[in-house]
Amino acid sequence: MSTMQPYLDPHQARKRTPDDYENLLADSLERAFASGVHDLNALVDYLNERRVPAPGGQPWTPELYESEMRRLGQ
Repeated sequence: MSTMQPYLDPHQARKRTPDDYENLLADSLERAFASGVHDLNALVDYLNERRVPAPGGQPWTPELYESEMRRLGQ
């Protein structure tokens, strides 16, 4: 058992371990934010330029990004 308090656990809301797609997307988002990308359109451009796969193999759009974040957040 961890000595860490539950509110300090960064994965406390996680229902399962992320899959490869989710890890790739998360890593790409972290790199985008670290490089100074903060607005939605620039983020979508960043994902498309780096060929991060989007659902259905289509290009990322702001609407698709928002939809995917909602889906992954459930």
